[in-house]
Amino acid sequence: MQIRDLEWLLAVAEHQHVTGTAAALGVSQPTLSRALARMERELGAALFVRAPGGVHLTPVGATVVAGAREVVDRYAQLVTDVAGELDPETGVARLAFLDSMATSLVPRLLRDFHAEAPGVRVLLSQEPAHEMEDDLARGAVDLAITSHPAPGGGWLVLQEERMVVVVPPTHRLAGRELLTLDELEGEELVTTPPGFGSRSLVDDLLREAGVGLAVSFESQDLGTVEGLVAAGLGVAIVPEALAGVSGAAGVQIEGAAGAHRTIGLTWRLDRRLSPAAERLRASIGRSVGT
Repeated sequence: MQIRDLEWLLAVAEHQHVTGTAAALGVSQPTLSRALARMERELGAALFVRAPGGVHLTPVGATVVAGAREVVDRYAQLVTDVAGELDPETGVARLAFLDSMATSLVPRLLRDFHAEAPGVRVLLSQEPAHEMEDDLARGAVDLAITSHPAPGGGWLVLQEERMVVVVPPTHRLAGRELLTLDELEGEELVTTPPGFGSRSLVDDLLREAGVGLAVSFESQDLGTVEGLVAAGLGVAIVPEALAGVSGAAGVQIEGAAGAHRTIGLTWRLDRRLSPAAERLRASIGRSVGT
């Protein structure tokens, strides 16, 4: 099988119609059918079930399509990486970052980098911390702006954020400057899902304070969490910069040394960064004065 064959396979799986896919690809239907038949012979299994209205993946076909997508994506990444090695001025750097950094830190860092290296293309992805760790491990991203370093990875601190409690504007605690977490006893909590770095931080703070709160809503986006609180659907613990964005009242936390979040840049140390990614890493370091 060739990369082209796998690309054709993915196209047929998407369109679920051989004739229509052939037209979209600009090849003849017999040519495409022969390519599919050749793949089925090589793998020793049927990949599609033919039907009057088109074709449908068999269970084996679904497995093959998933693997083909990985191979095609990895090949495209390989071509991009080689181009970047040959010409660092026009390479590609892949950066993942937390949703909560999308409107503040990341735009500033990218503005500075674009001024230094306008020919470098930066591929961006917004992900929770645990997904970034997986993507760094498999090489899908080069750098990540997150709340903890990759295992054994490089780490550059970008900023420290104070965590505050946000409550609805008419809440009994609204207007307070300080509170202790035990004053939240009996409230409903709006937070991120388990596995997210912010959720782990919130759970640790509440556990250390001996406070157990029922979770009313979960959202992957901290801005949405603050908005749900503003709508009266519970209380939350979020970075101070988000307090009041949708109208929730922010109150600082007293007596909790861990009520802060560190945001940093991380990367793998067991593989060399591409020239473009290294330029981005160095630019971010200069932007934060390190």
